[in-house]
Amino acid sequence: MRSTVTSGGRTQIWHQQSILQHPDGTVLKQLQPPPRGPREMQFYTQVFAEDCSDPQVLSLRPHLPLFYGTWASSDSPNELYLKLEDVSRRFSRPCIMDVKVGRRSYDPLASPDKRQQQIRKYPLMEEIGFLLLGMRVYQPSRDCYVCQDQFFGRSLGMDTLAGGLAQFFHDGVKLRKQIIRLCIRKVRSILRWFESQKQLHFYASSLLFVYEGASSAHTDAEQNNNHHQHHLPPQDFPHAGSPAKSSCKWGDCGRDLPDCLQNGGQTHGSDPCLKQSKRNRECDEEEEEEEEEEEEEDSGGWLEEERSDGQVEVRMIDFAHVFPSESPDEGYMHGLKNLLSTLTKIIQD
Repeated sequence: MRSTVTSGGRTQIWHQQSILQHPDGTVLKQLQPPPRGPREMQFYTQVFAEDCSDPQVLSLRPHLPLFYGTWASSDSPNELYLKLEDVSRRFSRPCIMDVKVGRRSYDPLASPDKRQQQIRKYPLMEEIGFLLLGMRVYQPSRDCYVCQDQFFGRSLGMDTLAGGLAQFFHDGVKLRKQIIRLCIRKVRSILRWFESQKQLHFYASSLLFVYEGASSAHTDAEQNNNHHQHHLPPQDFPHAGSPAKSSCKWGDCGRDLPDCLQNGGQTHGSDPCLKQSKRNRECDEEEEEEEEEEEEEDSGGWLEEERSDGQVEVRMIDFAHVFPSESPDEGYMHGLKNLLSTLTKIIQD
């Protein structure tokens, strides 16, 4: 299915999950058929209601894309879209990853057939608690993106999970450990929210990770020379249920890359291109300081920027399967904790 949105005489065509780029810079997510679409719209409407006074709900807002109501074109007034913040818009070369979180990717109302279908897609979901749905990583040395789709994520097992996830933080030359630390900080903040609430359970929901892939000098140059030319909006990113794309929009990015960035599920955290040093070392405070000093020398001006949380976004997305509850969301918290453990392991290996 293809959808279009016209701005200034130019028609932009997107064909993944019917998500459009609005001329004002927001994204438009087409409302899914009932009950999923109305359920997601109700969730956003309640969380961002002007008269909302529930402190628990208000504290959830920073972890979500901003919601600007619904939108419909004059040509198809009955075709509604959710109008949402484009989390990647402010980045010059956004690196984007979608991770589904939770032990179950089906909700309590799913039929037995639907449950079995979801379990077959990734049998390890119950144990691991998260699934990598796709990523695009900018390679500065080649000025292109390396892409992985949902089938790559499903190929990851217990022994290859850390290495597969590490690819998102690898720029083709080195692992960007400080970006991982900033992501850990934001995921921990989301976990704290879940630990403090008992009113909602989330199923088949994802975390959207975004960070700046360009150096500070590159970013400044882009801002002075129409950086939107190469902008990669979220709607061009593979999500569950959308056509999987393993090829990069910007060309043949996989050519001549290190093996661990080409071989999908065969990647291991011990592969040479994912190693952080020539020797193994403990991650105590003293050695962490030494590592940061080494990174600062080799960072090419990136580290100072990366110390700011502004270089990273981690937002919860996809709320077609959110249900009221009276107990903690243990399944989602299990996934967040395992995700945090895996990110920490990537830094330490």
